[in-house]
Amino acid sequence: MQLLEASDGVGGRVRTDLLDGFRLDRGFQILLTAYPELTRWFDIDVLQLRRFQAGATIWTGSAFTTIGDPLRSPRDLPSTVLSNVGSLADKLRLLRLIASVRRGSVPEIMRRADMSTHQKIEQLGFSQRFVKRFLQPLFSGIQLDPNLEVSSRRFEVIFRMLAVGDSAVPAMGMGVLSELMANGLPDGVVQCGRHVVELDGTTALLADGERVDARIIVVATHGPNAAELLKLPDPGSRPVSAIWFDATREPLHGKKIFLDGAESGPMKNLAVMTDVAPEYAPVGRTLCVAAIPGPAALAPSLESDVRKQLERWHPGSAKWETIRVDVIPHGQPLQLPPFDPRRTVRAGDNRYVCGDHRDTASTQGALFSGRRAAAAVLADLQSPHTN
Repeated sequence: MQLLEASDGVGGRVRTDLLDGFRLDRGFQILLTAYPELTRWFDIDVLQLRRFQAGATIWTGSAFTTIGDPLRSPRDLPSTVLSNVGSLADKLRLLRLIASVRRGSVPEIMRRADMSTHQKIEQLGFSQRFVKRFLQPLFSGIQLDPNLEVSSRRFEVIFRMLAVGDSAVPAMGMGVLSELMANGLPDGVVQCGRHVVELDGTTALLADGERVDARIIVVATHGPNAAELLKLPDPGSRPVSAIWFDATREPLHGKKIFLDGAESGPMKNLAVMTDVAPEYAPVGRTLCVAAIPGPAALAPSLESDVRKQLERWHPGSAKWETIRVDVIPHGQPLQLPPFDPRRTVRAGDNRYVCGDHRDTASTQGALFSGRRAAAAVLADLQSPHTN
């Protein structure tokens, strides 16, 4: 068995770089503890998860307000009720939505009528103010979808994960997930710096001209690359960028995610990572990450636009030193309605494919599609008709 990896390490986007003592994931990422595949494949204690607090702190254009999940944290009830993010009716609708996704299993949710996230939110009766100030910036960041056009099935599944579990990051960064999986493989299986540029049946052609023959090929890459190698339809791309700041004078602190509810700039989410996971920075330093989903992520003026936005939040009170800017043209597949979450992992004779583009665009989807691909390989190997 050989695992041919084009880059200098495994994991793709699920990697963490150590830079001047800061731990920087490849873009802002959060691990949802309710993902079923997470506990199937990982010892949660080994991950040393550091958890965000449920809810969000929201910039409304003139001040910050907080909304939480009173079903899990009753102490958030007063601030949630008094928040000017939306009306009391909006907050009751939110509680009903939380209760609805808590009751429904994932398979049951995936059988519900499908539409865009925006259409679903309209159907539920939320006011435009509540959508603009809370739901849109929250799910713009999660689904990389500023226009809320992603499948409502996926929206409800992600909402369920948020409602029944925690949002977290491993203490040593998201890359720990990839490292743990790679460490479980025999020595010599993982071969880095070997870029596959073309497939001819079950022969892989590498960038240096080498040809590698195999009995079975499994393509485990992001959607556009898999589509090119296997001549499959491109699943489309949702871009995203993340700007990592050393912001030791940052006046914003807390374990809740910060949302832009006033459309004050391209940044939709901001997280003070060291408040959640102190291990992400040297002692005494503050690491923040700004998330910019959608076409704005690719703008040449991205960094200056985000700095102007942050200045509007706290004029003259913070010092933002850029550590790194991650621009990711393919952050997630499109996954518009109608959405079928389980696309085939078989791609022709003795060829297979896995990735979040075969399931839901998430860590859960990537892990589950990998398990489905492995099961298909084993089943076909045991079949008397296998080549």
